[in-house]
Parts: sequence; structure tokens; C-alpha cells
Amino acid sequence: MTTLDWKRSSFCGGGGNNCVEIAVNDENDEVAIRNSTRPEHVIRTSRAAFTALITQLRTSALR
Repeated sequence: MTTLDWKRSSFCGGGGNNCVEIAVNDENDEVAIRNSTRPEHVIRTSRAAFTALITQLRTSALR
């Protein structure tokens, strides 16, 4: 089993415990996403789908 290296959003700030966290699993090309207040609830998706989501969010923010 792979141990995931969780990274917090740069928008988390102040050491709060209400943060989005992601971890990349290179073994199966997936991204795991969770909220730090409920770390047992993890959403897993493909790296391609996650990249598409981030691209769409950035594009929408520029409009």
C-alpha cells in the first residue's frame, strides 16, 4: 500500500484545520482529495480529470 504525501492548499493559512488537501499517487496515476476536518473522507480521481478541473477553474476565474 502506498503512503500518500498530503499537501495543503496555499489558501489554508494560519495553521487552520479547514483546508483542502491533495495527494498524488504516481503508482496508479490518480489524485486524492480531502478536507482536513474530515480526513477519512477521500475522493479519488484520475490525474487527467483533476488537471481538467483545475484548468477549467482557472479559465473561469479569468473571465
